Amino acid sequence: MAYSIICMIIMSVTTYVLRVTPILVFKKEIKNQFIKSFLFYIPYAVIASITFPFIFYFVDNIILALIGIASTIILSLIKPNLFIVSLGSVLIVYLCSFMF
Repeated sequence: MAYSIICMIIMSVTTYVLRVTPILVFKKEIKNQFIKSFLFYIPYAVIASITFPFIFYFVDNIILALIGIASTIILSLIKPNLFIVSLGSVLIVYLCSFMF
């Protein structure tokens, strides 16, 4: 029990430090367009680098993984919101799992 509480406190402090540091470092508005665009795309790159390998390990069939990636790319090019893209991709893979 005490170990869990210590772990939660350490994670909370780490998260807090990571959230507060940019506020303390960047007090003025960032005007450089390159830095603004770089900071804008960082979350997308991190999410993609975390989830992309997981796609191949989640399903037993590699064909279903490739169908999931293709459906996600195609749905994201249509430009609906993220919830619809993820729900549509999951539904497509689920329906294709009966065929393969």
